[in-house]
Amino acid sequence: MVCEQPEVFASACALARAFPLFTHRSGASRRTEKRTVMVEFFLVGQDNGPVEVSTLQCLTNATEGVRLAARIVDTPCNEMNTDIFLEEISQVGKELGITPTIIRDEQLKTRGFGGIYGVGKAALHPPALAVLSHTPDGATQTIAWVGKGIVYDTGGLSIKGKTTMPGMKRDCGGAAAILGAFRAAIKQGFKDNLHAVFCLAENAVGPNATRPDDIHLLYSGKTVEINNTDAEGRLVLADGVSYACKDLGADIIVDMATLTGAQGIATGKYHAAVLTNSAEWEVACVKAGRKCGDLVHPLVYCPELHFSEFTSAVADMKNSVADRDNSPSSCAGLFVAAHIGFDWPGVWVHLDIAAPVHAGERATGFGVALLLALFGRASEDPLLNLVSPLGCEVDAQEGDDVGRNSKRRRLV
Repeated sequence: MVCEQPEVFASACALARAFPLFTHRSGASRRTEKRTVMVEFFLVGQDNGPVEVSTLQCLTNATEGVRLAARIVDTPCNEMNTDIFLEEISQVGKELGITPTIIRDEQLKTRGFGGIYGVGKAALHPPALAVLSHTPDGATQTIAWVGKGIVYDTGGLSIKGKTTMPGMKRDCGGAAAILGAFRAAIKQGFKDNLHAVFCLAENAVGPNATRPDDIHLLYSGKTVEINNTDAEGRLVLADGVSYACKDLGADIIVDMATLTGAQGIATGKYHAAVLTNSAEWEVACVKAGRKCGDLVHPLVYCPELHFSEFTSAVADMKNSVADRDNSPSSCAGLFVAAHIGFDWPGVWVHLDIAAPVHAGERATGFGVALLLALFGRASEDPLLNLVSPLGCEVDAQEGDDVGRNSKRRRLV
């Protein structure tokens, strides 16, 4: 790989996508020798000396994170159900010395997680909320990454058709990316509190399935009238972000999800869509995307005009819009934000990765590189600092303000 120093991170992550781990082709299982792909970097331009050992370690962890996420997304639901996904989370936790917090099945119902429980209660393998928490000494703020982990989406009783259901094994792409990114971020040294929150469920059809017209009480305390069981991702995320806000005390919440088919129309196949209550973070997401290769483009953030799409006569809101021609990807994100409150003083960032989570029939591991770059300044790793969207010139401008108010939810 011949490139300049600032392009090393994006190039390594791109290469990782070219070598997926998951296959059930019979020829692959008969092959006895294990293939090893060697990647050699030649740096040109400025800073073209040998690549540091620490840089190689960062690239190894980042690429392993990308391939882990892609493997989970590529694996079909008869193997990657909620039980197995929890095992993947526990395995990463064990590697990092972290014991996950897991709330499952009827316990979700008892504790008020009506969104996750309502979506997953019809499935053979019960729904779960799982959390991996990294709380180092000296942390100055708390960050939560919340991932949509729908291991399969039939659409529920608002069932998908025969052409739109294939590929719905990929509906856990947000949770998979957060798992891969969390593993790499902690291995490279993360200086702030970081919580990875996984909202796991299978949106199945059965006698116990949620019906349109049902009303669910979510963890936020708000009630939701279900008018479309295929708008389920926002329900599980609503519980996840509410938990991050109320129980984890997060200053910054990033939710990542394969949320809407409309995302691919709004921002295309290659760019994820970002919706956020912070103009500063919107710019940062775009910059981080360009530096790491996981491209991002903004959506319209205008709750005062769009949130009325969810008006319900009998509950606090419906779960799906009245008018599908009125920026549906923005509206879907606003539904999630409503469960932490539009007046919440922290930073909320919503990343819809529905289209870029796959290229053709293969998962891309999209989102891992983006999270590592976006939060590069919270890392002890020099390479992740380099690909962070914040440069020294921004630090210099903001130095006085940050000094006066350390809880300013600064870019990290």
